[in-house]
Amino acid sequence: MRIVSLLPSLTEICWALGLADELVGVTHECDYPPLVRCKPRVTRSLLPPDLSHAEIDAAVRERTAARLPLYALDTELLATLQPDLILTQALCPVCAISIDDVCQLAATLPGPPRVLSVEPTTLEEILISVELVARETGRERTARAIVSALRQRLAWISARLAGRTEEPRVVCLEWLEPPIVAGHWVPEMVAAAGGRDVLGIAGQPSYTVTWDQVAAAEPDILVAMPCGYTLSETVDLAHHLLGHPILQSIPAVQRGALWAVDASAYFSRPGPRVVRGVEILAAILHPESCSSDVQRLAVPVRTGTPLAPA
Repeated sequence: MRIVSLLPSLTEICWALGLADELVGVTHECDYPPLVRCKPRVTRSLLPPDLSHAEIDAAVRERTAARLPLYALDTELLATLQPDLILTQALCPVCAISIDDVCQLAATLPGPPRVLSVEPTTLEEILISVELVARETGRERTARAIVSALRQRLAWISARLAGRTEEPRVVCLEWLEPPIVAGHWVPEMVAAAGGRDVLGIAGQPSYTVTWDQVAAAEPDILVAMPCGYTLSETVDLAHHLLGHPILQSIPAVQRGALWAVDASAYFSRPGPRVVRGVEILAAILHPESCSSDVQRLAVPVRTGTPLAPA
């Protein structure tokens, strides 16, 4: 089978299922595992390079409002790759090529290739998506082992937190300029880690708020997880927030509990590594119960914190 993945999370699922050799094409954003970077890239971004964080948001909103695409698909390369299966999603127009465009193009290719759209909105649906891809590719046994292992890790966290009554108030931000509250599976990740997301709505899309709304929520923990940014880049962005006068009134900032995490790796991509994200959150919220190498995977951002973690 020849597979083209049009979403980084689906690329990760394919790799976990042992489909590395069958994966013949990926997107320009696919970067995990590192070997995937050697695969042909069938997409590119249409946004201008070197935009600031705020400029990226403005450009995305402008193009989305005008119904202009954010990505270009290399149709000639895709045809050359002769895929049997194209993996994509219809959940988020900011994350991938329009599914309508994908289906229209697939219909013109020899075969034509099957198109599987996978769009989980919850933790459970992320696990189910591994099984969906497995059914299309004949890897059901492998999927059962993967999902079982992921469920066991979530159960371990639940067992470690059993009997605890403290639920820190948490706000997770998937964008910082302007602030956008993370939705879909992220509030469930917070709950699984022993916290209470006071702005995010489980299973529902992310949404834009004001810093006044963030302050009014009075979070004990504020987690910066801007979509598409690495840990070091997020630390840099979060540092700029510390000078915002409204943020100084937020309990999380006052007690030095503004945390930066790697969203691309562990939070914004609905793949197997979100369970690692739950482990990271549990170590942040309940370090006495859930020890972890969180020092390497998350950074508390305070005045004087280095701009990039070691």
